[in-house]
Amino acid sequence: MGSKALQPATAVLYDQDFFTWTVETARLLRDRRLSEVDIEHLAEEVEDMGKSQKREASSRLTVILLHLLKWEWQPDKGSTSWRSTLSTQRRELRKLFQDSPSLRRTVGASLLEDYPDAVRDASIETGLPLDAFPRKCPFTEEQVLDQGFLPD
Repeated sequence: MGSKALQPATAVLYDQDFFTWTVETARLLRDRRLSEVDIEHLAEEVEDMGKSQKREASSRLTVILLHLLKWEWQPDKGSTSWRSTLSTQRRELRKLFQDSPSLRRTVGASLLEDYPDAVRDASIETGLPLDAFPRKCPFTEEQVLDQGFLPD
């Protein structure tokens, strides 16, 4: 007998109608009808929620780095719009870290991973060559997250 026969009926819903699958899965969980829950897909979705939060933090860090680089390498073009973007991204990161404090521990690794993307974007937006920017991130975690920090 194949593994498909052992899957709960809700497993078919996952591919047919994701929204209905979520509603039905939530109902089954609340009713404590765990044997009817599509555990495999539910586990995937829970993992994806964590990955999504990590991607959001990474995206926000990249935007912060981009604006810090532009601020430092084109200080004469710094604007209230850049300040606003920095403020918004930092605030939203702070909220994300309040909801998921363990994400804060990933900032160091994310800076290493996200910095090259920020440099590429900064090169495009400023018209400066890639090698105009440092190979390693010139900003500390604290500076990146500090609501008031701007490069000199």
